[in-house]
Amino acid sequence: MSTINPYVPPQAELESPHSGGFQEVSYWSATGRIGRLRYLAYSTGGYLILIAVSFVLGAIAGFVGKASIAGVVGVLAAIPYMVFAVMLGIRRAHDMDWSGWTVLLALIPLVGLIWLFKGGTPGENRFGLPPPPNTLGVKILAWIFPALMVIGIVAAIALPAYMQYSQRARAAQVQ
Repeated sequence: MSTINPYVPPQAELESPHSGGFQEVSYWSATGRIGRLRYLAYSTGGYLILIAVSFVLGAIAGFVGKASIAGVVGVLAAIPYMVFAVMLGIRRAHDMDWSGWTVLLALIPLVGLIWLFKGGTPGENRFGLPPPPNTLGVKILAWIFPALMVIGIVAAIALPAYMQYSQRARAAQVQ
């Protein structure tokens, strides 16, 4: 004789909007979807790579003695980043169930913030399965962007103040 425990929670099969799985992450593709945090992380990572590559190519151009071509080299290094950024924007638009052409709206000042603040559609949409959950690396890389903004703002305030302080200190030494 089996006894039924009246305190056991009921069991039911529920269908999750993510039950169909997740979309594969690809870096150099304009198809598919990408979430807000991953969009910010990949944009930040791409920008940091652009800065590093531009610095190295500029240093090489300066070391070789062709500093006049350093600007051209910097522009050439920015072309792959621009393509990467457009592909990220298209995939982010797909996550919001918008056409990829809406990425052109990001050229309007402050309108591009929609890509950071508007959530994606839950579950599958016409552009595919939802993006995968964010990893720890994506979260860390995404937090680098606000940290760089704060550092930049503090530097923009502190450096001129320090320059004025050092000028006053030199003037006081002369007197």
